[in-house]
Amino acid sequence: MITIYHNPRCSKSRAAVDLITNSLNVASEPVEIVEYLKHPLSSAQLKTLNAMLGCPVREMLRNTESVYEELDLDRTDLSDDQLYEAIEKHPILMQRPVVVRNGRAIIGRPPENVESLFV
Repeated sequence: MITIYHNPRCSKSRAAVDLITNSLNVASEPVEIVEYLKHPLSSAQLKTLNAMLGCPVREMLRNTESVYEELDLDRTDLSDDQLYEAIEKHPILMQRPVVVRNGRAIIGRPPENVESLFV
């Protein structure tokens, strides 16, 4: 199963979906596309996703969104749990797309990053 956390309004996210469905998924694995703005992830789901990404939670954040500044999320005293909670409450903060396959995940910015899940 391939899961793509997708924002259809994002060109990078659309490009990653196209790359997977039209080129990389040669084995025709099932693909689940989750529009995470309509179906936000819980803090627990975000923690699991972050563990698969293997990166600091801050790398999951889009620091270019206005809500990032409004919530003062660049403060270094914020805990990971506080950052997960911010993403849960404001899913626009999550990097996109995020692709999960075989227990591993990658942020598809640029879209070609997802190729590493298929080698």
